[in-house]
Amino acid sequence: MKSKQLFLSLTLVAFLALQQCTASVGGGIGSGSGFARAIGACFVVDGRPFYSNGFNAYWLMYMASDPADRDKVTTTFQQAADLGVTVIRTWAFSDGGYRPLQYSPRRYVRGLGLDFVISEAKKHGIYLILSLVNNWDGFGGKKQYVQWARDKGHYLGSDDDFFRDDVVKGYYKNHIKAILTRVNTITGAAYEDDPTIFAWELMNEPRCESDLSGKTLQAWITEMAAHVKSIDSNHMLEIGIEGFYGESMPDRKQFNPGYKVGTDFISDNQIPGIDFATIHAYPDQWISGSSDGDQLAFVQTWIRAHARDAAAVLKKPLMLTEFGKSSRSPGYTVGARDAYFLAVYEAVYACARGGGPCAGAIFWQVMADGMAAWTDGYDVVFSQSPSTKSVIAQQSTRISNLNVPASNNKFVEGGFDNLVRGD
Repeated sequence: MKSKQLFLSLTLVAFLALQQCTASVGGGIGSGSGFARAIGACFVVDGRPFYSNGFNAYWLMYMASDPADRDKVTTTFQQAADLGVTVIRTWAFSDGGYRPLQYSPRRYVRGLGLDFVISEAKKHGIYLILSLVNNWDGFGGKKQYVQWARDKGHYLGSDDDFFRDDVVKGYYKNHIKAILTRVNTITGAAYEDDPTIFAWELMNEPRCESDLSGKTLQAWITEMAAHVKSIDSNHMLEIGIEGFYGESMPDRKQFNPGYKVGTDFISDNQIPGIDFATIHAYPDQWISGSSDGDQLAFVQTWIRAHARDAAAVLKKPLMLTEFGKSSRSPGYTVGARDAYFLAVYEAVYACARGGGPCAGAIFWQVMADGMAAWTDGYDVVFSQSPSTKSVIAQQSTRISNLNVPASNNKFVEGGFDNLVRGD
């Protein structure tokens, strides 16, 4: 009985979410000025549903900061447009180090490369998800923020004090304001007023392993989400979490890959100001040593569980904002990577087509020609990957076909329902 009730409830949730995506057909960046919005468990742009396919390219601002490297940025956007990709996730941070964006608290380089990235995205009709800080050490991250405070004589015990210390939180709030209110020197538009930006992301993969209850991170998200929204009410906001379940729904922790990181998918995404939920998926890291079949089964279950909760509990859209298959994994082949992408894409598409909350998938990651030294094993270089390009283009085409007014989009029986049931 409970199973049947859940099934009927989820069917209704999916149907209602689809029906909320109403109004007249309109364009995206190219033919309208509307911002992307979350209405129920659906994204809407200019009065129509918005489903997307995309990729990560975290290095765009770094390359754009040097005119000699800017061709890599332009070429990547052109390739994305040719493949029907409509969302790219990238960094809006580079804290200290070489080619920094912010070389010390409140001090920024002139002629931001990010201006060029946003202007190129706009030219090619592509939306950006911009992440504001890193949990990891790459490009500075929370470690650099904590070190800046230490350099000023402030005692901090660990990098997790990024989430607790008022001085460090003040540094980060200043960064948020600096980026959101910046006026693009190329387009003339303030970032907060530019619909090219799909959403802001609070942090790339936030973790607070010194407090596995999740309360420290929840308090930080609450504070920072309110700060973002007090400055910019135009854009959506997401957290950047990987999707690990926590204490709010202990029974859901069965879907985790066997460890905790101080996040809580349910509680974190229920915080006011958070417009949609995200998950990442790296079974080759999370359950390393398992077979390809077991890893694929894990990802399908992972997507299914989070789609169910996004629809029935959060009532918000869900995006898979990182997934990939590393060439450094045992037995790797391009064919295996393509098969993995196809399986992930099928799960996302089935959910979206059936009226569920899965609004798109963004794989990790694309790199341009001449970036071999940057490889992390997950990179896709389009000029070297014709079969993978074909898989990506196929997904872009079929998921973009869902971008029609709800009045013209028949609710597909069995799509989301089968995903929920696991059929």
